Amino acid sequence: MRDAVIVEAVRTPIGKGKPNGSLAHVHPVELLAHTLRSLVERSGVDPALIDDVIGGTVDQVGEQAMNTTRYAALSAGFPETVPATTVDRQCGSSQQAVHFAAQGVLSGAYDLVVACGVESMSRVPMWSNVPPGKDPFGPGIAARYPDGLVPQGISAELIAAKWSLTREQMDAFAVTSHHRAAAAWQQGLFDAEVAPLDGVSRDESVRPGTTPEILTGLKPAYHDPVFAERFPQIEWNITAGNASPINDGASAVLITSSETAARLGLRPLARLHSFAVTGSDPVLMLTGVIPATDKVLRRANLSIDDIDLFEVNEAFASVVLAWRQETGADLAKVNVHGGAIALGHPLGASGTRLTTTLVHAMRERGARYALQTMCEAGGLANAMILEAV
Repeated sequence: MRDAVIVEAVRTPIGKGKPNGSLAHVHPVELLAHTLRSLVERSGVDPALIDDVIGGTVDQVGEQAMNTTRYAALSAGFPETVPATTVDRQCGSSQQAVHFAAQGVLSGAYDLVVACGVESMSRVPMWSNVPPGKDPFGPGIAARYPDGLVPQGISAELIAAKWSLTREQMDAFAVTSHHRAAAAWQQGLFDAEVAPLDGVSRDESVRPGTTPEILTGLKPAYHDPVFAERFPQIEWNITAGNASPINDGASAVLITSSETAARLGLRPLARLHSFAVTGSDPVLMLTGVIPATDKVLRRANLSIDDIDLFEVNEAFASVVLAWRQETGADLAKVNVHGGAIALGHPLGASGTRLTTTLVHAMRERGARYALQTMCEAGGLANAMILEAV
C-alpha cells in the first residue's frame, strides 16, 4: 500500500502585514516563488518531476488573483509543464493543500507534489476581496441565521465566555508563545526551516520582552455596543496581545511516497498518517478544532496521550485554550516553538507554516506522533496526524 511522506519543508520569515513591514515590498507571487525555489534547491529534485503544485491563498484578489500558485511556480523557474492550482479553505487553505497533495500521492494520482501557501496582508488586506456594499453570504444564509453571523473577533470573545477563559489566562498564553518563539530563534531551531529573503531572516512579530504586565495595558480589540447588547455574556478580553497579528509570508512542503523518495534519494521527514476536516457552528466559528481533533484521532486509532507534539493555530488564545479544555491535551506539548500570536498568521501560508515547523520540531525532539489542527472562518477545521519515519 502506498504511503505519503514529507521530504522537505521551508518557509519565509514572517513579516508584519503593514506598509512598513519587512516583506511588504515583495509581491505575493514572488513570496511564494521564493519558497518554491528554495524547496527544490534544498531537496535537489528536478522540478520537471513535480506532478502538481497546490497552493492556499485566502484573499484571491488584486495581486493575489488569477491563480497565484501557477505564476509563483513559473516565477520560481519550474517548467511550464508543471501545473498548479490555488485553493481556499480560509485560514486552513494551505493545510488543505497538504491534505489534497497527500491524498493524491496515496491514491496514485501523484508521485511528487508540492503543497504551499502565501498571503501578503500588507499588499492585499483582509476582506479586500469583498467590495464595499457587497454581501458574500446571500439570502439563504440570512434566512438560516436571522440574527446574523459575526466577525471572528466576536467569535473569539464568545469562546472565551463559553469556556470561562479569563483575560489573565489568555494573556499568559500569549506571553508563553512569544517566549517560546524567541527561545527557538535563539537556539537556532528555525534555521533549518527558514529561507531568508532580501536580507530578512527573522520573524518580525516576535516580541521577546512581552510580559503579562505589558499585555494588561492593551484595550479590547473588538468591543462593539451592538454586539455587547446581543451577547451580554461577553467580557471583552480579546486584545491585540492575545490574538494573532496580520502578516506577510509563504511556506511550502514537498510530498511523495516512500518508494519514490528512496528512488530519488530523498530523506523523509515525517509520514502523513491521518486526515480529517469538519464543520461547526459558524457563529462560534472557531471551535471546529475540537471535533476535528476527535475525528482524526478516531481515524488514526490513537488517543490524545499518544500525541507527542501539537500545532494548534493561535488565531486567538481563546481558541487554543478552549481546545485544550475539551481535549485534555498537555499545553507543554502545544506549539513548542511558539505559535501564530508570536510568529504571525499570514492566512494562506499558515497551514504549511505550521506543518514546516512541526516536522522540524518532530526531528529535533524525537517525537513519534504529532497532530496539527486549524480553525477556519465559516465554522471549519482541518486536522492531520504526522508520524515519524
